[in-house]
Amino acid sequence: MKRIAVLTSGGDCPGMNAAIRSVVRTALSKGIEVYGIEQGYKGLIEGEFRKLESKDVANIIQKGGTFLRSARSERFKTEEGQKEAIKNLEKHNIDGLVVIGGDGSLRGATVLCGKYGVNVIGIPGSIDNDIYGTDMSIGVDTALNTIVRCIDSINDTASSHDRTFLIEVMGRNCGYLALMSAIAGGAEAVLIPEVPYNIEKIIEKIKKRYEEGKTRSIVIVAEGVGSAYDFGKVFGMIGGFETRITVLGHLQRGGSPTVFDRTLATRMGAFAVETLLDGTGCGKMVALQKTKMELVDLNDVLNKKKELDPKLLEIAEILSN
Repeated sequence: MKRIAVLTSGGDCPGMNAAIRSVVRTALSKGIEVYGIEQGYKGLIEGEFRKLESKDVANIIQKGGTFLRSARSERFKTEEGQKEAIKNLEKHNIDGLVVIGGDGSLRGATVLCGKYGVNVIGIPGSIDNDIYGTDMSIGVDTALNTIVRCIDSINDTASSHDRTFLIEVMGRNCGYLALMSAIAGGAEAVLIPEVPYNIEKIIEKIKKRYEEGKTRSIVIVAEGVGSAYDFGKVFGMIGGFETRITVLGHLQRGGSPTVFDRTLATRMGAFAVETLLDGTGCGKMVALQKTKMELVDLNDVLNKKKELDPKLLEIAEILSN
């Protein structure tokens, strides 16, 4: 293997730059040329390749987002688009490809590997932490820290005005961000798609808090269960608590990555290159499992569902009382 390429696809997340940096410098240290593909699969189809040297990835480890940029490509889902992508990989003599991204990105990697025989390895990059096979994906820790900082700030104003705040967080159909931020942020309730919830019971709980002299309540709402604004209409005025809504939105996807995300991304990038070169990484995804780097088959990643730890649900319920 003489030349590899790397791309970031789908939603951006903090730590992607650290992963790209690690891929580039690890490959260069082994005498392998590296090309960056800009704008993900869209750039792969349109031929947006550029050679990367060590200096090109200097001073990016602390930056959020992805300097290669990202995009979603409907055209790549077509056979015509896929064949154009293969043509560009062959044109640039690419022997191996590293794909950094979430579910859709890894699905594209599986197509390239299974259908066209491309040597592809995936790196999980998604704040949702919904990717099967890895304990943690790049970007999750930073997103959680961002959410908890916001909860802490909202706590101050909620206490000052005797208010209930419904805080909507990202996560698609996975409640991990909501659950973990509720535990770490001291929320009174959390609504997630994995567990049935009882709105009336939550409202009664908040009323009781007001009667006990508490000055505020925080409820975390995962976007997978619906809009916090819709829940806000149901909550209204509870006891003496006015209800306010905060939707954190894309704020959660940006910002400088935490130390954990920088080191996780760096380890994953290096491991991806090493296993791609020794032939064990093709058709696989790099995964963090009990502090170690492991490989998981891409087909398993896409066909199996990651489950929330039931113990965490129990802890959240105990601590919210």
